[in-house]
Amino acid sequence: MYDYIRGIFTCKSGTSKGYFVTVEVAGIGYLAEITSRDFSFLGNIGDEIKLYTVLIHKEDKMSLCAFMHKEARDIFNILTSVSGVGSKMALTLLDEFESSELIGLVIEGNYKELTRAKGVGPKLAQKIILELKDKLMNFSSTEPIVIESAKVQNTQAMEDAQAVLLSLGYDRTEIKSAMSKAAALLDEKASAEDILKNTLQILSI
Repeated sequence: MYDYIRGIFTCKSGTSKGYFVTVEVAGIGYLAEITSRDFSFLGNIGDEIKLYTVLIHKEDKMSLCAFMHKEARDIFNILTSVSGVGSKMALTLLDEFESSELIGLVIEGNYKELTRAKGVGPKLAQKIILELKDKLMNFSSTEPIVIESAKVQNTQAMEDAQAVLLSLGYDRTEIKSAMSKAAALLDEKASAEDILKNTLQILSI
C-alpha cells in the first residue's frame, strides 16, 4: 500500500518494545518501527527524511515498519514470507546483519552464523536459509547481464549477485550500470557478498 514516505522527522523513541520514528507528511504523523541500525542514523529532529515502508496488517491492529534503504525493506518482505518469521524476527535479523552480509550468508548456506541473531536457533536458521535462498535465487536461470569492465573473475559470484538484485526488484539497466561501477573497485577474487555490498551502496545513492 505504501512504497515510501517523505516528510519531516519529528520524533523518535527507543524502548524495550522496539525503536520507533514519527514522520510528518501534510499534517499527519506516521509512526513506524525501524531497526536500531537505522535508528542510529536518523539525523536531527526537523530534518526531511525518506523511509521505505511496509504496512503490517494483523487481526487486531495495523502498523508500519520503515527502512532508510530500499534493499533492506525488500529483504524484510522476503524474510517475512518465510514461515515462522514475523516482522519482529525480520527486524532482529536486519539489526544483526547488514543487508549484503545477510544475503551472503544465505547464498553460502551458513546457517550457524545466522544463529547470532537473538531468537534464531539452528532449526529456524536452516529453514530461513532453505526458503530464502530459493526466493533470492529465483532469477538465476535468466540470461546473465554482461559486465564488460569487470575485473572479477568469479563468474558464479557475479551471476549470484545479479540474481539477488533482480529478485529485489532492480531492473537490468540499473544492475548493469551499478555493477560495472562496483566491479571496477573490486579485486579478481571478490565474493557475491562483496559484489552485492558495493553494488547496493551505489544503487542507494
